[in-house]
Amino acid sequence: MPLARLLSARIVPMIKILLQKLQKEGTFTLSVKVRPKASNSTFKGTLSDGTWKIDIAAIAEDGKANAELIRFLGEEFGIANSHVEIIKGQHSPRKVLRITV
Repeated sequence: MPLARLLSARIVPMIKILLQKLQKEGTFTLSVKVRPKASNSTFKGTLSDGTWKIDIAAIAEDGKANAELIRFLGEEFGIANSHVEIIKGQHSPRKVLRITV
């Protein structure tokens, strides 16, 4: 099975679980590790501690990668960008985000 298909098979159920949690509780936190300057923004999998690996199609300069991360997650979860907040790691590849409705 191709890697992209394996990742999709793991990520899609995780997104569905998080969306259910968002609908039930109204908020959740998400730990991510981002890789800027990728060819496109996409989920790449998870680390052993549950941190999500995300490629970001923007450079890590002047907040561009953070803005793209927020846009990407808002689009993936079907929520406004204003409901995605970086609460830790503004200047680090490892971040903690709060997602709310």
